[in-house]
Amino acid sequence: MQNIVLEEPYEFVPPVESRFWCWFVRLQLYGYLRKTFNVHAFDCRHTDRLQASLDAGKSVVLAPNHSRLSDPVALGVLSEKVGAELFAMASWHLFKEGWYQRFMIRRMGAFSVYREGPDRQSVNQAIDILVAGRRPLIIFPEGAVSRHNDLMMDVMDGPAFIARQAAKRRAKAGLPGVVIHPVAIRYKFDGDMDAAIAPELERFERGFSWQPQTHLPHAARIGKIAESLLTLKEIEYRGEARQGDPHERAERLIVEVLADLEEKWGTRGQAKGLVARIKAIRTVVLPDMIARRVTPEERASRWRDLAACYYLQQIAHYPPGYIGGGNDLPERLIESVERMHEDYEDRIDYKGPMHCTMAVGEAIEVGAKRDKSAGGDPAMQETQRQVQAMLDELVKERRAELAARK
Repeated sequence: MQNIVLEEPYEFVPPVESRFWCWFVRLQLYGYLRKTFNVHAFDCRHTDRLQASLDAGKSVVLAPNHSRLSDPVALGVLSEKVGAELFAMASWHLFKEGWYQRFMIRRMGAFSVYREGPDRQSVNQAIDILVAGRRPLIIFPEGAVSRHNDLMMDVMDGPAFIARQAAKRRAKAGLPGVVIHPVAIRYKFDGDMDAAIAPELERFERGFSWQPQTHLPHAARIGKIAESLLTLKEIEYRGEARQGDPHERAERLIVEVLADLEEKWGTRGQAKGLVARIKAIRTVVLPDMIARRVTPEERASRWRDLAACYYLQQIAHYPPGYIGGGNDLPERLIESVERMHEDYEDRIDYKGPMHCTMAVGEAIEVGAKRDKSAGGDPAMQETQRQVQAMLDELVKERRAELAARK
């Protein structure tokens, strides 16, 4: 399990607003993205939409999809194109991964948000930033890294809530309003597919005592490995391997284990959507651990439950039909292999070179009041619609590009 849940008291980490440090970080931006994430090229589209909002004095929320850990850093390229520094809400654990990272991301405008419970300080910081309107604010509305490049997960209502609170205060002060700009981030793989993933697939296969399945296409090999890994989780959490469609089995496993955890911790019905439901469980599980009010045996039991929450969320990130059946885009195969490494080996090996395209959506005006008759937040529904539409267009463009090469 990746070290994203910390057993220690949360302390809010504020941003450092410094134009000098933003300039300094930009000098290293492209090299850092190449070295750390294997992202080598960039294409920013429809930046005029964002520029128009900034020129009109609007306060801006940037709401991107979040498929890779490189996304927040890549958005620095977008900020360079429009000549505007950014603020960003970032998970607290990122500030705990060494002094240098903490030092740098604060000076890039990041501030912490606690994913394991309420964080009024972070929300107030975000509202204050939007009221001041000096820089756009990045909020990833999915609430987690999806690891699938072409599909946006369900979004949370938090960004629109923050925007509305700021809109009220700006309206009272006679300032221009607050807008949300959806941003679609998509990566395409520009390297040698066989060289990138064939050794990784063979390593997985040999780890299962299989002969390398080189007679199969890459997608079929990935599918066999993924089903085997799912079977291991079925045995771990339900005591038996099951039969049938792997995606249906994965959904059943998520439903059953999540229901058991919610029953155990008393969170049933408190939240909607997988990410929010898992957060509700962690909010109950962690406080006594942090306060050292549990026995060693109870602590170990709670860590097992936290690990189950992590894997349930990760298992949900293997969408049906994403690969196979003619959907074998190179970057989708790459993502799938990277995801398996992350989920089952706790390591991330970024393949490349990657080309990152960022497309800015139309401004969504956020009023001071929400239409409560709607089933969900209208601003966030429109955000999700726009991002997915832009991703679909980029996928169509990518398919045409690959077809032209044949």
